[in-house]
This record gives sequence, structure tokens and C-alpha cells, in this order.
Amino acid sequence: MKLKLAMTAVAVFLSGAAIAADPIKIGLSGPFTGGSSSMGVSMRDGVKLAVDEINKAGGVLGRPIALVERDDEAKNELGVQIAQELVNKENVVASVGFINTGVALAAQRFFQEAEIPVFNNVATGSVIAKQFVPPEHKANYIFRNAANDTIQSAMIADEAVKRQGFKKPAILADSTNYGQLGKTDLTTALAKSGITPVATEKFNIGDTDMTSQLLKAKEAGADVILTYAIGPELAQIANGMAKLGWKVPMIGSWTLSMASFIDTAGPNGDGAMMPQTFIQMPTTPKRKAFIEAYQKAYNVDRIPSPVSAAQGYDSIYLLAAAIKQAGGTDGRKIREALENLKEKVEGVVTTYDKPFSPTDHEAITDNIPVFGLVKGGRVVPAHPEDIAGDKALRVKSKS
Repeated sequence: MKLKLAMTAVAVFLSGAAIAADPIKIGLSGPFTGGSSSMGVSMRDGVKLAVDEINKAGGVLGRPIALVERDDEAKNELGVQIAQELVNKENVVASVGFINTGVALAAQRFFQEAEIPVFNNVATGSVIAKQFVPPEHKANYIFRNAANDTIQSAMIADEAVKRQGFKKPAILADSTNYGQLGKTDLTTALAKSGITPVATEKFNIGDTDMTSQLLKAKEAGADVILTYAIGPELAQIANGMAKLGWKVPMIGSWTLSMASFIDTAGPNGDGAMMPQTFIQMPTTPKRKAFIEAYQKAYNVDRIPSPVSAAQGYDSIYLLAAAIKQAGGTDGRKIREALENLKEKVEGVVTTYDKPFSPTDHEAITDNIPVFGLVKGGRVVPAHPEDIAGDKALRVKSKS
């Protein structure tokens, strides 16, 4: 009888240990193929790097993190399908990713309805984190640690008009939700400085000839091209100007830092400027360690999209901190923990000190990004003084 009781106790103990060691499943979705892949792959690899580090250190609450990875190909309908699968079939406790604004707006509602937190760690459309805010919704499960387009458009307008003195900007934006919402934000930002674009032109994903749009901008007397689009098409703008023998500066959203722009545009892309939350430079010990770990893990020198990699990496550490604070994987408790994180999280982009609140799900404020500049196939600081000394690490503004 005693032996039987002992064996039962051992079985219960082993069963409990097995349960405790069950992995914490987190969704990971983004475009890992196609025109947006340099963003998606970099984000994915940054996420995997963080997960590996956390698991080697014992996981979260004694449990390893297991990623459930899906390629949405930057397609809205596929993003919707993946979100439903992650929620209903894979039973993830949270999800990270969303590179493309259109995919996020179409798909994140399934996480919201299931009360599962989701991190937008790259998509920047201004409305993303406000799609399900109270009082219309009981609680908001959408979080972001990327610089939204309201922040970026204001930075672009200020750089072009106030810092560099351009008076006749032309806007070239793609036809996606990302491009068109960004164009609207940019037009609004320019209006605050009393500037109206001399031309506003649209193009489609996959377009390789920007002659028509560029000629209209040139004929309107544009002295700068402002952009909202993805890397491959942005490269066609730079290459198109070269073919026309017309060169004016390009200042646009953060996507001008993508490898698909830099490599396709070549020398024609030099001088392009864009807001960046992270430039691949070892300006803090954390950034140095991250860069070296990424290079070693993936056998690369230049990260294809440093911003995407860093923000993906940071999103996992933020989630891990929230799960630890919540004491489990209940979606509502994880959301509540994210809205009131008690411990600081040292990230690559910044040190996160209460990055969210019940009414603010944006971790990045307008004082964090700086301008990058394409030079010789890499992104470097456009204004080195902006990251000098204690400006190297910028933290969220306290309201």
C-alpha cells in the first residue's frame, strides 16, 4: 500500500513537472517571402534570437517559449487566415509580427476578439493601435513598439521644411493601406508648416517604371521627393530619377532603410533619409551585444532591416516580462501586465520603463527615432549630433 501511494505521488509530481514545462506558444507572422521579406525575415530573426536567449536562461515561469511561425506574404487575406489559425488551432497565448499595415488592420481583430495580446513590432499605420480602444471596446489587446506614421510623417515634414528648407515637396506613395494612410499623415504634417505638396502621385506594388510620376513631380517644380512605400518600389523611384537625369533629395518613411531599397537602388539611393528607431551601430552595450549576436547567428554583416530586427527582438522581452508579471498565460492578465509593467526592460531600441498604459499602447514616442542616411550601402546617422553622448539612448516621454 505504501509503495502504491509512493508511486502515485511520484506520478503526480512528474505529471506536474511535465505540465510546468509545457512550452508557452507565441505566434510569429510576417512576410518572409516577397517584396517585404527583408523586413519580415529580419523581424523573425530578431524574435528568434530573443527566444533563444530567454530559453537558454530558463524560459519564462520555468517554461520554454515555442514560436508558431507563419508567412503571410504581405497579403491581407492570408494574414486573416493565419490569425484565425493561430487563435483557434494553435492556441497561442500572444502573437508578434505584422509588418504590413493592411495585414494588421485586417487580421488583428481575431486576436482582439479572443482576448489574446498581439504585438505590432513593425507595422506603422497610425490607426493600428487604436483600432479597438475603449469605450467602444471593453479593452484593447493591440500593442506596438514601432514608430507610428503620425510620428514619422511629422519628422519627415520637419526635416524637409524646417531643417533643410525645402518649399516644394512632391509626395510619392504606393497604393496600399500603408502608402495611402502615410500620404494622408504626411499631407497633414506639411500643412502644419503651411506647405502644400506640388504633386501627389500613386503607384502600385510591383511597378518598375516611375517615369510618369517623376515627370509630374519635376514639371511641378518639386525640390524634394517625400515617400511612403516599400523597398523595391522606392528603389525604382531613385533609379527613375537617375534615368531622367534629375536628382532631388529623397526623404521618406523608415522603409528607405530596407536592404531591398539600398541594394536595388545602388549608388542612386545614396543620400536617402528616413526616421529610424535603431541604426546598426554599437552605441550602447545592449546594441553591441545584439548586433554581434545577430551577425554570429545568421552569418551576416549588415542586418537586412535593422529596425525590424531590433523591434522584433524587443517585443519578445516585453512579452516575457508581462507573462512573468501575470504569473501565467491568461490573455487578460498579460494585457493588464503590459499596461502596468513593473520592471524595466532593457531593449535594443530603448529601455522600456512603463511603456504602456490602459490608454496608451504605443511604446515609441516622437523623441526616440532619429534620422538615418543611406551612404555606401549602409544606413548611418544623418545628423551624428542627434546620437552623441547621452542622446544615444532615448527613452519614452513621460506625459
